[in-house]
Amino acid sequence: MSTTVETVSAAARTAPAPVIVAIDGPSGTGKSSTSKAVAAQLGLSYLDTGAQYRAITWWMLDNGIDVANAAEIATAAAKPVIVSGTDPTAPTITVDGEDASGPIRTQEVTSKVSAVSAVPEVRALITELQRTIAREAGRGIVVEGRDIGTTVLPDADIKIFLTASPEARAARRSGEVKGSDLAATREALIKRDAADSGRKTSPLAKAGDAVEVDTTDLTLAQVIECVVTLVGEKQAAK
Repeated sequence: MSTTVETVSAAARTAPAPVIVAIDGPSGTGKSSTSKAVAAQLGLSYLDTGAQYRAITWWMLDNGIDVANAAEIATAAAKPVIVSGTDPTAPTITVDGEDASGPIRTQEVTSKVSAVSAVPEVRALITELQRTIAREAGRGIVVEGRDIGTTVLPDADIKIFLTASPEARAARRSGEVKGSDLAATREALIKRDAADSGRKTSPLAKAGDAVEVDTTDLTLAQVIECVVTLVGEKQAAK
């Protein structure tokens, strides 16, 4: 019996402490790729909060909600049931039981998501969903978005804010979409930044205690290594 207890105690001492990691930043900085890789490498859960806002936007569009009408959006906000799978190697998202991983990535959704996500009622509902998911992640979780460190999880163990030049971000996004126009992509990103940073409710912002990582001249592998190191240091200190 004592040997078993000692073995369990030793395992408890060597197991990494659960950690909540908030990764924020604008589009094209490498948030998703970095967050998924870090979560997978460290054995943590993963949550793409942007996908949740895309999901509710897609549902609004699919159900004939006028996404230019904030009052109409607010009234409908609680209707869809959004479920996020948190396996970093195969994240999923469903709306009312339907796989939404493809539909939420259309250009139509991309162009409307800022307007929908700016509605306070939408943010309140999605924020509570995000907090619940983070709270229930027993091993810890990497949560990526735009207001995680400032609004959703202000008590996160470690906060990281990824940045990059508009040119670098546009080049990455253009590389993801065949035939896309680099200049148009850059302008779209800048417009999205303005909308996200300028909204009254939970704007895109760097938390005061966040570590800023400029990814402009870094490879994805270098960004991942940097974040893994930061998280590892935090786990060791807990």
